[in-house]
Amino acid sequence: MAKTHMQLQEILFSQGFGTRRVCAGLVQQGLVTVAGEPCDEPSMDFEPKGLQFTAQGVAWEYHEKAYLMLHKPAGYECSQKPSTYPSIYTLLPAPIRQRGGGAAAGVQAVGRLDQDTTGLLLLSDDGKFIHRMSSPKHHVPKVYEVTAKHPVDDKQVQKLLAGVVLDDDPKPVRAAACVQTGENRLSLTLTEGKYHQVKRMIAAVGNRVEDVAGLHRSCIGSLALPDDLKPGQWRWLTAQDLLSIAAAPAAKA
Repeated sequence: MAKTHMQLQEILFSQGFGTRRVCAGLVQQGLVTVAGEPCDEPSMDFEPKGLQFTAQGVAWEYHEKAYLMLHKPAGYECSQKPSTYPSIYTLLPAPIRQRGGGAAAGVQAVGRLDQDTTGLLLLSDDGKFIHRMSSPKHHVPKVYEVTAKHPVDDKQVQKLLAGVVLDDDPKPVRAAACVQTGENRLSLTLTEGKYHQVKRMIAAVGNRVEDVAGLHRSCIGSLALPDDLKPGQWRWLTAQDLLSIAAAPAAKA
C-alpha cells in the first residue's frame, strides 16, 4: 500500500512555510499546532489530506495542489517581475507564493490580464491544469464586460460575431457570443487568448475600450466571479468551481 502519511516538516515545506530547515525550526520552537494541539517533533507523521494546522499563528489547510481565484484590481501586473505596476502576487500570502520551494516555487497566473483590466484570474501550481486552461486547443470560454468609448450599435455586434481581422493574423477572429448590455456596453465571450484581443477586436469595428474601468472578466467557463469577492481578494477553488471552469456557458446572441 502506498504511503499516505508525511512528516510535519515536509507538510509545512510543501505548503510554502519556508525551507525544510526553517519548517523544522518552526516545529521545534513550538510555533506549529495541529488540531489545536502543539507539536514540537518535526518528523511526526500525519495524513496530509484535509489536515488543518497553524504555523506562526496562521491557520491553514493542506492542499496537495493550489487552485485559486483572484479578483484582480486595476493597477497590477500579472508578472513575477513587474516593470511599472505592483505584481498581483503581492496580493497573496507568503505561503502561496513560496509553495514547494525551488526555482519554480509558488503559483502562476493562468493567462494574463492587462494592468488596467479587472476581474476573474485563476492561479495554480499544477502545470497540467495551467496548460489545459491556457491552450487554445481547449477553447475555454471567457466572458468580458466591455465599456466602450463610443456608443455601441448592432452593426458592431454583428461584425464581432462574424469575425474581424487583426493586424498580426489574416485569419478572422470572432466572438463566441456578444450581447449589448447598455449604450456603451457589451458582454463579449471569447474562446481564444490573443494579445490584447478584446481591445483590438473592439478597435477593429471602429470603437475602443474605455481607458478607465473599461474591461472586466466576469466568467471563465461557467465559473463566475463571486459578488462577495472584492478587488484584491482571493480564495481557494472548490471541487464544484473546478467543474464549472470546464463547463461552457450557454452562448448568447
